[in-house]
Amino acid sequence: METTDISYLSMAVGLLLMALPVYFFHRLGARLIQSTAIATVRMVVQLFLIGLYLRYLFEWNSPLVNFAWVLIMVLVATFTAARRTRLRLRTIALPLFSGLLATAVVVGLYFLVLVLRLDHPFDARYFVPIMGILMGNMLSVNVIALNTYYDGLQREHHLYYYLLGNGATHLEAITPFARQAVEKSFAPCIANMAVLGIVSLPGTMIGQILGGSAPGIAIKYQMMITAITFSASMLSLMLTLRLADSRSFDVYGRLRNVRRKD
Repeated sequence: METTDISYLSMAVGLLLMALPVYFFHRLGARLIQSTAIATVRMVVQLFLIGLYLRYLFEWNSPLVNFAWVLIMVLVATFTAARRTRLRLRTIALPLFSGLLATAVVVGLYFLVLVLRLDHPFDARYFVPIMGILMGNMLSVNVIALNTYYDGLQREHHLYYYLLGNGATHLEAITPFARQAVEKSFAPCIANMAVLGIVSLPGTMIGQILGGSAPGIAIKYQMMITAITFSASMLSLMLTLRLADSRSFDVYGRLRNVRRKD
């Protein structure tokens, strides 16, 4: 069974649905119309360009080119996270880049080699989409967690110094803030995972079914993707926090100025 194509005219008809939220933004006086329009145009242009690029990426199917694309994704994710968290690049760029890249490679290859048992794990058909799925999930979790972690340290720095003053190690003193960051960033992930298949049908599974895969196969892939994205998000966050620690505190354990002024 082949996937039904969508004509450009039909796509234009579908995009007309974007007028519905814009209408209510206008009625409610929400200042989101311009940003929605810009985001919609960017989404359309970027997806068309990436579709064109992926066409040639799949034709070339070069491990070096595929890995270079992953490096670009990690770099973009790093700067995106730094911008959303307003953390200084010298504080978070290298730890975040390293955490995202190492986790994506380790968890991605674990899935491709040990679970799918592919002879060629760098095959563009599998390698690029899996890395993209991992990167998107890791980015969203890291942004929420890093914001929560550093906001907590800055807002409740007295607690941090109180713990240090009462004999706690540096690791013990930052643990309450790390725990809060993990709870806040992973609570939505756990809630979504708990209702998969009942309340919500995930896009990956629906996409596979629409693409002609048997429902049973699509469900297996969705289970595995949920597991690897959840695990990768945690591992990348822990690596990022660990690597950012020496850049966030001085030799005396005092929190540095990690936020940008803008």
